Amino acid sequence: MYRFLLSRQWVILTLVALALIPTMIELGFWQLHRHQHKVALNRVIADSLAAEPVPAESLTAPGAEVKDADLYRRVTARGRFDTAREVVVRRRTNADDRIGFHVLTPFVLTDGKILLVNRGWIPADGPSQTAFPKIPPPPRGEITVTGRLMADQTTAASGIKDKTGLPDRQIMLINSRQEAERLGGQVLGGYIDMTEPRPRGATPQPIAAPDHDDIGPHMAYAVQWWLFAGAVPVGWVVLARREARDRAAAEEKDDESSQAAPAPV
Repeated sequence: MYRFLLSRQWVILTLVALALIPTMIELGFWQLHRHQHKVALNRVIADSLAAEPVPAESLTAPGAEVKDADLYRRVTARGRFDTAREVVVRRRTNADDRIGFHVLTPFVLTDGKILLVNRGWIPADGPSQTAFPKIPPPPRGEITVTGRLMADQTTAASGIKDKTGLPDRQIMLINSRQEAERLGGQVLGGYIDMTEPRPRGATPQPIAAPDHDDIGPHMAYAVQWWLFAGAVPVGWVVLARREARDRAAAEEKDDESSQAAPAPV
């Protein structure tokens, strides 16, 4: 009755089903791991934002990488802004999805080291984004800044291609190693999104605090993939039984036709 399972069509269908089951199970675990990573990251962000500010040099140093546990940690630094070597980061959006720049200003500490400070977002002067925009100046003289510590941006992590040949004083990614080469000094690893002092006239627009409440749909996707994996063998059985039933009905109909046919004269 089920000899049709040895046919070429059903052998291929069975092999495909057998391959889909472990693949879908693995995709489910992949989404589960993404969910767990998101939950852990949210916990780090919440703890970092709630912690008291600490000196930036207690968490990072020239050439160092910002640890995951220190991401978004509020840090402080004492020094002065070096606007002569300020650059802008291309194609960055604000809360309204308008395209503009992030303003990256070197902040020279009292010991001579440099902390990269993202002062916020400004709109582009024109659609080409080739001209260096007009940027409101930061406070002059020696001040204390506060901001959220961020890791160096890379193409692998951000998906942004690090292009060369850009207009003068424009970059694609905030990377302390690249900036150390440009500035010719000791640059602390990572950078900060400045939160204090607040800019006059609300420009540059401060970078919004990260959302650490949303866990995303990854757990739902994981369950969905596992349901799909369970549905494959069920579907295979249903199709096989339907095929067997249809073949049995066809054979019964052929037998009835044969019995009803008149005998030859």
